[in-house]
Amino acid sequence: QVKLVESGGGLVQPGGSLRLSCSASGFTLDYYAIGWFRQAPGKEREGVLCINSSGGKAYYVDSVKGRFTISRDNDRNTVYLQMNSLKPEDTAVYYCAIRRRCLSSWQLYDYWGQGTQVTVSS
Repeated sequence: QVKLVESGGGLVQPGGSLRLSCSASGFTLDYYAIGWFRQAPGKEREGVLCINSSGGKAYYVDSVKGRFTISRDNDRNTVYLQMNSLKPEDTAVYYCAIRRRCLSSWQLYDYWGQGTQVTVSS
């Protein structure tokens, strides 16, 4: 059974950091691209970052460049989203999802995790 589980969300003050994890089970992540998406209340889900099977990365939100990084550990079957210098506008539920190649459109991803809440507030 294909399963993705996000973890690492929480409440953080502006300027703080969080590292989200996306752990896979039931399959190996080696041959997949993994995207991180987020959805704020009342807003459409948006792509944030994606990493493909060879390690290439794509940013889909300009505001996270220089603050967010994505990495993968195939031995642990896990992908990470390191978020630094967090801002209140980063508040959202963050999801990971997989497909064969990175694309920005969330509708084209095949499997999703349940999401983890990130709240940036003082």
